[in-house]
Amino acid sequence: MIRQPFHLVETSPWPLTAAAGAFSLTVGLSAWFHGYGIICLTLGSILTLASIIQWWRDVIREGTFLGHHTSYVVKGLRWGIALFIVSEIIFFFAFFWAFFHSSLAPTPELGCVWPPKGLTPINPFATPILNTAILLGSGVIVTWTHHRILARDLEDATRRLLYTIIIALSFTALQLDEYKSASFTIADRIYGTTFFVATGFHGLHVIIGTLFLSICLLRLIHHHFSNGHHFGFEAAAWYWHFVDVVWILLYLCIYWWGS
Repeated sequence: MIRQPFHLVETSPWPLTAAAGAFSLTVGLSAWFHGYGIICLTLGSILTLASIIQWWRDVIREGTFLGHHTSYVVKGLRWGIALFIVSEIIFFFAFFWAFFHSSLAPTPELGCVWPPKGLTPINPFATPILNTAILLGSGVIVTWTHHRILARDLEDATRRLLYTIIIALSFTALQLDEYKSASFTIADRIYGTTFFVATGFHGLHVIIGTLFLSICLLRLIHHHFSNGHHFGFEAAAWYWHFVDVVWILLYLCIYWWGS
């Protein structure tokens, strides 16, 4: 048998089921927005969640129990998550482009002012600044967790990671309350559209990051990580820091400058 330094993954159905779930989720959301019920949305959510659970199970099995995640493989995984974050940066760049395209040269339909006439923006020094402090604090704690893993203090690392997840959930709860109390909707001209699309997708990324960290918490509890083998946590921490940076830009550009 020819030996190679890389890991050839087993044939897996999860990329196909994940793609089908994401497609159903997108179609279901569009159908729900237009009043066609939630059947497609529910099926898409179930299929996506099942694909995530099964796919993560296989990756954890390969890396923790089968020993396939060698240093060479981990190097490739690092490049993979780095390129993924770059693609996410480009994704959010489009939203900032749309916002500044409209805000720097408001059209007559908007009253040639920004925010548009008749629209009351959210106070940046209310919930948004609290959420900023919360998210930055969570970034500090997740970094602290990493240092505790490196110091082989897994019990303290588990406790710190639990704090991070609780803080992340409080961010999501506060953002939901902010949306409910907003005086405008996603249909209120370009301001409402760019605001809710940009902050909403960031909120979705916070939820995904919270899920990543929750899986890492379970793995810490089951002693899957060591000071020399914990790339799963590192990937989640990198993603969480990316979420922090995007929120700072959203706060400065959309909440503060845009108001």
